[in-house]
Amino acid sequence: MRNVLYPLGPVGANAPPAESTPTVWDRLPNLVYTGVHIGLILALGALGVSLIFGTMGLTNFAHGELITFGALAGFLFNVTVGLPLWLALILAVVVGGAFGWLQDKFFWGWLRRRRTGLIGMMIVSIGLAMVLRYVFLFQFRGGTQQYADYAAQAGVAIGPLLIAPKNLIMDAVAILVLVAVSVALLKTRLGKATRAVSTNPALAAASGIDVDKIIRLIWTIGGALAALSGVMLGMFQGVNFQMGFQILLLVFAAVTLGGLGTAFGALIGSMVVGIVTQVSTLWVPTELKNVGALAALIIILLVRPQGILGRRERIG
Repeated sequence: MRNVLYPLGPVGANAPPAESTPTVWDRLPNLVYTGVHIGLILALGALGVSLIFGTMGLTNFAHGELITFGALAGFLFNVTVGLPLWLALILAVVVGGAFGWLQDKFFWGWLRRRRTGLIGMMIVSIGLAMVLRYVFLFQFRGGTQQYADYAAQAGVAIGPLLIAPKNLIMDAVAILVLVAVSVALLKTRLGKATRAVSTNPALAAASGIDVDKIIRLIWTIGGALAALSGVMLGMFQGVNFQMGFQILLLVFAAVTLGGLGTAFGALIGSMVVGIVTQVSTLWVPTELKNVGALAALIIILLVRPQGILGRRERIG
């Protein structure tokens, strides 16, 4: 037995012209835009990682779960409670900031007061990430779910690009938030205090800056940014219990590429990672697209080991 295909459409002179296969140049603009879109989502998460590393020196492996927490909080408010997605997003950001504050108040702050070393704290963050991930799995199950609003939108043609309107709104919100945080770091007293703690915590404390208060503020901002990143990622690809874990490697790559502990470096690194992962699918299978970002990371660090905006440090 074998399958036989019979043509059901018009044939001969009445047949419609066959669609040509898209060329590299046809696909490139949309891939670049998608890379920028993903880069903005990564930047929201990477900025929190970079700020926490800059003030505490901690490589937080549980930051991916902060992203997942925000996405699941948005899902709870939007689908379970029935709130509009825009309001669910705002509430998820507030709850994410509160979760970051609580983590530092009752967990990381306690470890700092006990003078736990950075290696020990990093290992604790790995354990915390696993605990949170399986709590999310227990509560929300393992499937991928969609928000009630804007789950599917037809794309709008803008020149060579085909973009869903929700993506343009997400891009605008992400850019506004990133600009606001960047300006706050440069211009406000709290931003200057944050940069002082990042540069030299002991000298900042001697100058009268409450280092613990600044670190707690950074955890709050990092939790809120991670929650916003999680909701936007959920709108882009759906919500599941390990979505933050799945992009954590790209977030770390973006932070390392831009320069550890530098907020603006995290933004630039995120854009590079986002664009490279998408454009690389022109030559490699989609399943291997993250390899392109990691290859770019290795190549740039071979030329500039401190990252794009990182400072050279003397060893020894």
